[in-house]
Amino acid sequence: MANLKVPVGPADHTLSDEHAPVTLVEYGDYQCPHCGRAHPVVKALRKHFGRQLRFVYRHFPLTQIHPMAEPAAEAAEFAGANGHFWEMHNAIFENQPSLSLPLLAELAQALGLPSEDLLSALESREFLPAIKEDFLGGVRSGVNGTPTFFINGYRYEGLNEFEDLVEAIDAELLSAKTQHRRAG
Repeated sequence: MANLKVPVGPADHTLSDEHAPVTLVEYGDYQCPHCGRAHPVVKALRKHFGRQLRFVYRHFPLTQIHPMAEPAAEAAEFAGANGHFWEMHNAIFENQPSLSLPLLAELAQALGLPSEDLLSALESREFLPAIKEDFLGGVRSGVNGTPTFFINGYRYEGLNEFEDLVEAIDAELLSAKTQHRRAG
């Protein structure tokens, strides 16, 4: 079983409490149709588990087959630098079928961010180093496709369906409770 080689840290995009008993890390690609299908599943998992689940998103753009994946990741990072990562993240996935530079500019504008600043950041590749860092961390962790999930540092090998992920997270929660009782 592959392990997450780069621990979750302050540079990561996270949702929920850092002390949640379970951390779900996704390596994703904004143009990948499988990631698009996993997006509502992750949202449902977050709702289902609440504060027991921390979610982390890391970029893994497969640029050879998804030419808009990297610009979309850069747009998310641009929005993140302006306090709107998750809004842009959700908007990109919700508009995935029409992913394009004009759409990214439109989404930035809808978030109150100047689209010309986004286009300038895309042209200068300002946010590419952060994306490459995520990508290389994924490679080191054995990621070779998207989406790839890690649950508490271990690669999840099951189906990316809600019920399957709930079962895996429930097992991890049970394991965490058992370890906590033994330690206490």
